[in-house]
Amino acid sequence: MKRDKEELRQKLTPMQYSVTQENGTEPPFQNEYDAHYDDGIYVDVVSGEPLFSSTDKYDAGCGWPSFTKPIEKKEVTEHFDTSFGMRRTEVRSKTADSHLGHVFPDGPQEAGGLRYCINSAALRFVPKDRLNEEGYGEYAALFDE
Repeated sequence: MKRDKEELRQKLTPMQYSVTQENGTEPPFQNEYDAHYDDGIYVDVVSGEPLFSSTDKYDAGCGWPSFTKPIEKKEVTEHFDTSFGMRRTEVRSKTADSHLGHVFPDGPQEAGGLRYCINSAALRFVPKDRLNEEGYGEYAALFDE
């Protein structure tokens, strides 16, 4: 689902474009979803594909939204990243190939031990009460009591 770069520049904010298309990183603690804990899902800002659920979100104290796992493992791809002299595992969305962030092995052990450290600029939040309306009704069961 490669999109025309000019179309994306018009659709996305400069920060969203920098993060998703140019592998940028937004400032820690100064982004939309770091301290956001409403019930709902987070979708790729480019493709709209579901990526993460608030049920798997936690405060890692790193300054970016952190999740223990993706909603659909097949939609989040992993790539070895040696940029900036570091050895990390980059995560990208499969459908749109958006840069999302990185995954680290220092997450909560009881939840599998992973920390998906994701840029808010790569995400759009869909509140649980709008899941059906926006075409994500199959994920409403994540929030059943």
